[in-house]
Amino acid sequence: MRPPEFWYGAGNAPWPRLLGPLGGLYGAAARLRWNLTPSRRAPVPVICVGNLVAGGAGKTPLALAIARHLQARGRAVHFISRGYGGSADGVQVDAGRHGASDVGDEALLLARMAPTWAGADRYASAAAAADAGADLVILDDGYQNPALIKDTSIVVVDGETGFGNGRLMPAGPLRELPGPGLARAHAAVILGEDKVDADVVIAAEGPAGLPVFGARLEAATADAERLAGRRVFAFAGIARPDKFFATLGGIGCEIAASLVFDDHHPYTGRELSDIVEKAKSLDAVPVTTEKDHVRLDKAAAAAGGIETVHVDIAWDDAAAFTGWLDERIQGAARGD
Repeated sequence: MRPPEFWYGAGNAPWPRLLGPLGGLYGAAARLRWNLTPSRRAPVPVICVGNLVAGGAGKTPLALAIARHLQARGRAVHFISRGYGGSADGVQVDAGRHGASDVGDEALLLARMAPTWAGADRYASAAAAADAGADLVILDDGYQNPALIKDTSIVVVDGETGFGNGRLMPAGPLRELPGPGLARAHAAVILGEDKVDADVVIAAEGPAGLPVFGARLEAATADAERLAGRRVFAFAGIARPDKFFATLGGIGCEIAASLVFDDHHPYTGRELSDIVEKAKSLDAVPVTTEKDHVRLDKAAAAAGGIETVHVDIAWDDAAAFTGWLDERIQGAARGD
C-alpha cells in the first residue's frame, strides 16, 4: 500500500487525531517488545542502516554505497535483509534461483553487490554470514529489531518528508518517536534537500553531538546519458514514486505519462503488456526503478524494451562521511 497523505500533514483530515490512540498502543507494544526480547551480539561487526518512518527513506541505496566503500577497503561485506514480501526464510539469496516473491526486492538488489542473507532471524543471518566468510555485515532495515546488537546504527531521513506529522503508525508514519529512536543512533543521513527542517528536529530530539550528513540520490551517469531528452512512460511501485518521477525530470526526460502502483507491487504479465502498449501509443519508452525491475518478468521486460534507472548516493561531503565510518569501524575492532 502507499502511505496516506495525512501522514505528511496534507489537508485537514481528522485521521491523525482519531487514530492517535492506536498509535499509542503501537508505541506501547514496540516498547514491550524491546524490553522482552533478548539481544545477541553477532560474531562480526554489524552496521545497521534504518529509519524511523515506514518506507521510502532511501535505506537500500545507502546500504549499497556503504558496502561499495568498504569493499574498496578490502572488507568482506555481506548484507542481511528481512526479505520483505518474500516467502523464503533463512536463506542466502541466489539471483539465479530466487525471485522477488521468494526473498523480496531489496534483497535481490543487495545480492547484486555482495552475498546477501534473507530471513526474519537477523542474528541467525549474521551468524551464517560470518560462517561463510563475512568480516562485517550490513543490516538493511531492522533498526527497530532488538534481537541483534548493532555496532554502528545510521538513521536515514528523507529531506522532503522528514518525520511526517510526528505521530506513530497508523496515525502517522513513525515506527518510533524521534527522541528514543535517535537515542540509539550513531549518525543520521538526510537524503535530499532538507525542506522540513529535519536537521532541527534531529538537533532537538537526538543526543548531543550526533553527526548529521547530507546526501542526495542521483541517477547513475550511464542511465542519465542514455535517457536524457527522451520521451518516457514512467511507472513505479515504491513508497515514494514522486521521487522517481522527479529524478527522471532532473535528467531531462519528457514524462509523457506516469503510472503508480503500491509499494512492492508484484507485476502480472497482463500489467506489463498494458504498460508496454500504453508506452507505444504515446511514442514513449517505458521506464521504471531498479527496485521495480527486479519484480518484472525478465523476458517480458526485455521484449518490451523497459528501461531501468539506477540511483547512486551523492554526498555533500563524501570524505566526512567515509572518514567517520572508517573511524567507527576501527573503534568497534578495538572494542571502544
